[in-house]
Amino acid sequence: MTARHGPVRRLSVGVGVVAIVGWSAGPFLWQLSTSFQDDKALTAATPSLWPSPGTWEHYYNVFAAKHFQLYVLNSVVVAGLTTIFCLAIGALAAFSLSRLRIRHRFGILIAILSVSMFPQIALVGPLYLLASALGLLDTYASLVIAYMALGLPLVTWVLFGYFETFPRELDEAARMDGIGPIGLLVRIILPLSAPALVTVGLLAFIAAWNEFMFALAFTSTIDHQTIPVGIANFTDLYYVPWGDIAAASVVVTLPLIALVLVFQRHIVEGLTQGAVKG
Repeated sequence: MTARHGPVRRLSVGVGVVAIVGWSAGPFLWQLSTSFQDDKALTAATPSLWPSPGTWEHYYNVFAAKHFQLYVLNSVVVAGLTTIFCLAIGALAAFSLSRLRIRHRFGILIAILSVSMFPQIALVGPLYLLASALGLLDTYASLVIAYMALGLPLVTWVLFGYFETFPRELDEAARMDGIGPIGLLVRIILPLSAPALVTVGLLAFIAAWNEFMFALAFTSTIDHQTIPVGIANFTDLYYVPWGDIAAASVVVTLPLIALVLVFQRHIVEGLTQGAVKG
């Protein structure tokens, strides 16, 4: 029975994988095709997947006319700073809860994670008033602080679970060598936690890269507006430039796909091992 069902099972798994990949990649492939079609083809009664004739006009419009590179730079700065601060603070918090003697540490973890449960629409108003009172509107700082508040709970939770997988003998050996808690974290724990750091770093970066609501509320000029707001600004009152929007979407999606493909092994390892005791 096992031998007879083996090919059927492999075929079922293969069909499932193809279906999932097609479902996930389909929208991106459609956007890619749209970005190379002229406006006449995009407004035709019958849509076409293959661009004929093809055009680079939309990519030219995105960078030459709409200065999309400025939005990309803003997103790189905001997402990069958010990722760095989330990793630094989250690693310290996770290490403290995992390796130091702190009472009710799991209650603290649950409280930290519960912060991320609030919907963004419920937070944008109070945070806007706070940013306005502190003079942080239309600055990188307002976005980085808001994104840190959203990303730190996940970073802390995943890193805590990963740190818990390390044996306590590491701590004892470090103390015998005269290494303090900070030395234990920097010299031993963090180098062994590369998969988890890559995983949560990418998750924090992607979340900040794609966030729209806070960026729309807290910024008002191209000097600090990020990619999602920049794409939203493409739309006029009576005209939606679908080709330009598709070209911009392709430009900002390709780096994320490349990052995930490069670090996919670390992502899987970080999520699976971090969930063992988390």
